[in-house]
Formats: sequence, structure tokens, C-alpha cells
Amino acid sequence: MPTREIEKLKALTDNPEFIPGIYNYCDKWCERCPFTGRCSVFAMEADDNRSPGSRDPENEEFWKQLQRALGSTVDLLREMAEEAGVDLDTLVSPEDEARTEQVLSDTKAHPLVTTATDYTMAVHKWFQAAKGLFEKKAEELNAKARMDLPNADPEAEVTDLQDATEVVRWYHTLISAKLRRAVQQNLTDRPACLDGMPKDSDGSAKVALVCIDRSMAAWTRIREHLPEQGDNILDLLAGLERLRRETERVFPHARSFVRPGFDVEETGQRRTKP
Repeated sequence: MPTREIEKLKALTDNPEFIPGIYNYCDKWCERCPFTGRCSVFAMEADDNRSPGSRDPENEEFWKQLQRALGSTVDLLREMAEEAGVDLDTLVSPEDEARTEQVLSDTKAHPLVTTATDYTMAVHKWFQAAKGLFEKKAEELNAKARMDLPNADPEAEVTDLQDATEVVRWYHTLISAKLRRAVQQNLTDRPACLDGMPKDSDGSAKVALVCIDRSMAAWTRIREHLPEQGDNILDLLAGLERLRRETERVFPHARSFVRPGFDVEETGQRRTKP
């Protein structure tokens, strides 16, 4: 990798304006995040995404940008390892590989992961089945707008339904991804030197819980707009509630995990809301 690229990466990681590690425990929804100006990953991606189509997964340029980012990161990692006298090629033993395979297998079979994956699939199926309902709702709201009925605000209804739908769609896959990471980290041997320090597993579980909370609130709003889907949405809500309770049981310290930036003000005081 060119020296210029390495220096650019180092400059980003050393910039005091960025909050260290904030990107590890976020919901990846940059468009709605108030901390993009404090995130080195966002800055790096913004620099890489200047070319047209680079944010579109269907565009070849998107994958070229991703490959360049991966190459830059790996090269920087190797340079830093060499400076520290660490040989990355000798860090993994056959025993480590076997243990990793076992952890991955146990993670995939864990009840939290399977339940979250089932929720992901259920949401996907629900939106497929509800396509006609959304079209019907759009016609209904258009009719209200044309009649200009008193005490009616169809535009606000559209905005509310669209917002709630976007929340559910954004988080329905992220919940399972974060719980998979939390479970995997929880099953992985932790160095004794990290005893007493916050666990990455708790941080990932915290993000999953935030996603579950917001999804439940969004589903409640969708249910108000589509009452004919009341029972089906209630089933999804019940599933999320069970997943929430089980996550809190498996990760009892997740709620109290302090995420950099999101849960801490500039003064260092704990935020009151997630």
C-alpha cells in the first residue's frame, strides 16, 4: 500500500476530534447518527465514497472501494505488527483453529442467535405478505389528502408510517448480527489481563437491546396504522419481548455498558438515554 494511504489512516486514528471506538457499538445508521463528525470510520468512508455509485452495493465501484479499504487496513496492521516485533503468521496454532471452529459452531446453535435469526426471517416474510396492505394504505391516505378532511393529517400519517417501517427494516438484521457477535465473544476465552474491564460481548448485547427497544416501539406504531395486521404484529412483538428478556438474562451487565460517545457526554457524565 502506498505510504500516503498509510499516513492517511494514521492521521485519522490519531485525530483527537474523533471518539475512540465509537464505531464498535453503533447501529451503523450513519444517516441518523449525530456523531458522524466524531467518527474516524465515517470520515474514512466519506473520503472513499466520493466517486459516483460507491455507496451502491449493486455498483462495481462499491466493491472496489471496499476491497481497497480492506487492503489498506491489513497493510497498516502488518506494519504496526512489524514495528512491535509481532509475527502475525505464527499467532494461530492448530489448537486455536479447532477452538475457533467450536466457538463458531456453538454460536450458531445458541438460542439467542437462532431466535434472532428466526425474527429476521419473520420480518422479511411479513413485509412480503404486507405489500398489498401498504399499497392500500397509500391509496387511503391519498384519498384523505384529496378530500381535505378536517382534523386529518395524511402527510403526518405517511411520515410516521414510513419512519416506523424504516426503523424495523434497518434493525431486523442488525439484531441477529449483534447478538451473534455478543455470543461469540462470550464463548471466546478472555485474557486474564482484561479481568475487571468492560466486555465487548456486553457492548454488542447493549446495541442489540437498543435495536430491540426501538424495533418494538416502531412495530407498535405500524400496528396503529395497519390494525388489520394487529395479531400478526403482536406475535412479532411478543417474540421481540422474549428475545429482550433472554438477552438481559444471558448478558446481565449489557444495559449498564457505557458505549463511547453514545452513553457518555463530553464532560464524561453518563447519558440518561441510550
